[in-house]
Amino acid sequence: MFRYLFLGLLILAVSCKKDSSEDTGTNPAIAQSFTDVAYGNDNLQKMDIYLPAGRDTINTKLLVLIHGGAWIEGDKSDFDSNINDIKILLPGYAIANINYRLYSNGNNKFPAQEDDVKAAINFLLGKLQYYKVSKNFVYLGASAGAHLALLQGYKYSNIIAPKAIVSFFGPTDLTGLYNHPGDPSIPTILASIVGYTPAQNASIYTSSSPITYASATSAPTILLQGDADVLVPLAQATTLNNQLTSLKVTHQLVVYPGEGHGFNDTDMSDALSKVVNFLKMNVP
Repeated sequence: MFRYLFLGLLILAVSCKKDSSEDTGTNPAIAQSFTDVAYGNDNLQKMDIYLPAGRDTINTKLLVLIHGGAWIEGDKSDFDSNINDIKILLPGYAIANINYRLYSNGNNKFPAQEDDVKAAINFLLGKLQYYKVSKNFVYLGASAGAHLALLQGYKYSNIIAPKAIVSFFGPTDLTGLYNHPGDPSIPTILASIVGYTPAQNASIYTSSSPITYASATSAPTILLQGDADVLVPLAQATTLNNQLTSLKVTHQLVVYPGEGHGFNDTDMSDALSKVVNFLKMNVP
């Protein structure tokens, strides 16, 4: 009996010791990956985290990826095929690839997606010591994800000011997008997700638009856009570009002739090269 009691106490002690060790954080000497890390209670409030070897809380930059899908579809797995390329292009960066709640049948209207990105950023800020990464955050989004990246970076710079923002064909002014759509379905989609038309509730369109919060202290921003994009027209990028110019914010607009909502392999390769160069110039 005493022998079994002793073994039980030993197992308990070992288990407690293991838990205590895990609480101190990850092992910065090796590359590590964590999938479906929860930052909230909803099944979609999860992220995948990729950590480089040799990381630390002073120098290791964190790239936050935000997928697109018109706020109604898409998944963090959309970026899965790009993770290895990003690791090669941006060696030493940590990566957080996030999901967020999607609008569906009247559920998760704006600003649910905005709130989720903010919650994900707050989660990561609370885990800097655990994951051994720095406060040098960079946001990169595509389409609706670019809208959320810009909105988070400009609107919530008081939480953390990102070192740079990368927008692949992201909406910047929702009122403008509603009133001047390239595709006739856009106003209906926006009115459903927002819950109103701009005439019914102008303030939520304004408060959900990155351009509202662009200021002289906004993060360096690179905008990548096709001039034949009908889902997010070129005017969305040029309007923000003009405002950033007037504010004297470091920025770059790259327009790809003939490209729609998404780039061919050649233009995407060029776009990624320009993103890497932009980050090298602007992220310490």
